[in-house]
Amino acid sequence: MQDFLSSWGEAAYTSTGFFWMALWAFIVGYIISSSIQVFVTEKRMQRTMGKDESKSVLLGTFFGFISSSCSFSALASTKSLFKKGASFVSSIAFLLASTNLVIELGIIISIFLGWQFVVGEYVGGILLILISWLIIRLVNPKKLIKGARKRLEDEDDDEDNSDKSWKKKMKSETSWAKVSQQYAMEWKMVWKDVTIGFTIAGIVAAFVPDSFFQTLFINSGQGNEDLGFFTILEHIIVGPVAAFLTFIGSMGNIPLAALLFGKGVSFAGVMAFIFSDLVVFPILRINAKYYGWKMSFFILFLLFTSLIVTSLALHYGFNFLNLLPDPSGVKITQSDHFKIDYTFWLNMVFLAISGYLGYLGFFKRDDVMFMKEMAPKSKTLEKTLKYIALVCYVWLAGGLIMKFFVA
Repeated sequence: MQDFLSSWGEAAYTSTGFFWMALWAFIVGYIISSSIQVFVTEKRMQRTMGKDESKSVLLGTFFGFISSSCSFSALASTKSLFKKGASFVSSIAFLLASTNLVIELGIIISIFLGWQFVVGEYVGGILLILISWLIIRLVNPKKLIKGARKRLEDEDDDEDNSDKSWKKKMKSETSWAKVSQQYAMEWKMVWKDVTIGFTIAGIVAAFVPDSFFQTLFINSGQGNEDLGFFTILEHIIVGPVAAFLTFIGSMGNIPLAALLFGKGVSFAGVMAFIFSDLVVFPILRINAKYYGWKMSFFILFLLFTSLIVTSLALHYGFNFLNLLPDPSGVKITQSDHFKIDYTFWLNMVFLAISGYLGYLGFFKRDDVMFMKEMAPKSKTLEKTLKYIALVCYVWLAGGLIMKFFVA
């Protein structure tokens, strides 16, 4: 019993420490994301993308890069761009970029996993887009694309058609009030995922033995260079399965990805785990609601195939360049997360900025209403995640009490 209480305390302390490490990065990322979503409209994006396929893919990738990392926001924006005439391949490029190339995700990965994974994330994001583009050209699913467009034709278009210059918007207090509202919405979208993800990471660190990962990921712990092709492939396939079981987005999954790597899961397996936020069931269901089940399953096939090829390419490319990261370098569970260092001061600064945005949004809420379109979430799933997140808070509070006052 004493061992359980001690592990409970360590799990809760690790979870809160992980979140403290990442807090400033979340705030920076969501402020940037919220600002871009207010100042750069989908109407402006679509007009700029044009009809040329190469140009539209390039611009779709760029607009995704400066967009929100939230999968549900990305799905809604992708649908809107596709509906307004963007090509299917450029819409997929936007979707992949907005979930894999965004700034905030790179910052979080750098904190927990190091620079090799940041490079892997951005290079891999570009590879995902290029491989998806190639598959689309080879398969050429014209009937599916035509059917998906027809399905969207009868939808009401409630987009804000305001096309005011972004320079004028930057000088407007009303626009910054909209930023504060979108910033609050970003947190509202992810708080359950982040809470559950960081809590699971702490539980895994404290309770789950290495033997479990060696069973789930064959031959894990033997070093990246010593793993054969089929072992690497198994890690890549199991990575999305593990991501599906956690049922949370990539931002919440990064601490767990760091733990997986620290337990000996291959670089390719961890990258596949991080890339998997678009191949889980909630995303499949939403795409089916937008485009129909046939197109939804094609998108699943497209993204899963691209994910496998990309993860293999990253592993062997990094291995060839002698850049594969060392799992022993990831020791986040052994860190003193709450010491007075740069993390502490960055958190203080950006919490103050966050407080100012909250103040601005609160006092302007009657004058300004800004709501970015979101993909339709399952009410049952969201309610379930909400209750799980509340249980997580009870678990964390109890664990911290055990660590500092009981055990």
